[in-house]
Amino acid sequence: MELRHLRAFVAVAEERHFGRAADRLHMAQPPLSQQIRRLETELGEALLYRTTRRVELSPAGEVLLARAREILAAADSAVDDAQRAARGEYGRLAIGFTGSCTYAMLPALAAAMREELPGVVLDLHGELLTPAQVARLIDGTLDLGLLRPPVHERDLSTEVLHSEPLVAVLPETHPLASHDAVPLEQLEDERFVTYPSHFRSVVHDAVEDACAAHGFRPVTAHEVGETATLVSFVAAGLGVSLVPASVRKMTVEGAVYRPLVHDATRVELAAAWRRDDQRPVLVRALDVIRRELQTE
Repeated sequence: MELRHLRAFVAVAEERHFGRAADRLHMAQPPLSQQIRRLETELGEALLYRTTRRVELSPAGEVLLARAREILAAADSAVDDAQRAARGEYGRLAIGFTGSCTYAMLPALAAAMREELPGVVLDLHGELLTPAQVARLIDGTLDLGLLRPPVHERDLSTEVLHSEPLVAVLPETHPLASHDAVPLEQLEDERFVTYPSHFRSVVHDAVEDACAAHGFRPVTAHEVGETATLVSFVAAGLGVSLVPASVRKMTVEGAVYRPLVHDATRVELAAAWRRDDQRPVLVRALDVIRRELQTE
């Protein structure tokens, strides 16, 4: 049973006239009649009662008309979905966010992608350090990662999207909390709450480098893997910390953020994906993310 035969039958059944159905289908009447006869021969049943004045549906034709409409609608929907997928408007994406950008960027990016790509199912994973994202990209658990470079895996492509300074996180009772900005060297004797060193956190290394540039090595009081926990520990008075500036969008009672004085340290945010993943849905998602971050 061919779709063109079903379309021909539906046209005749709805028009109740071969001439009008032929005009509707932009074809001559004889080929249309041939298609209906072939369909009837295939089914072994008469579908239409033909008279000199009009066309009526047989009982078999009444049943087939309802089913044919469903079949044609499903076929049209399948074609539309395939075309949308080819344009990157349909599919599924698993996206990871590094901890320090989870709270600042995940909600806005998710909203932008849902608005522009409503047919794409998003599977979002926050609070993932760069090494964890790299591992999940390699094993296929993630399709796209927003992480802190550098990334050295040859099977991954990366693109730097954003750069930001470090800021100090202090308990609100800290003497420097009342200052507009904090000289980093004045934190030399403080105990730091840091991202894990043994997981090779990029921000952890950036903090070490920033402190070294100001003449000291930070003393670690606590290592935590999640940004929300890190800021909460600071709010509880367990130490101070340095975090990317975007973390300031996460408000935790008892913690304050202050810019650093004369510190040029910056951390980058990059997109990473499998080099061989050329799916249109991934290309479209990257376009949305680039555009959204440019408005930051």
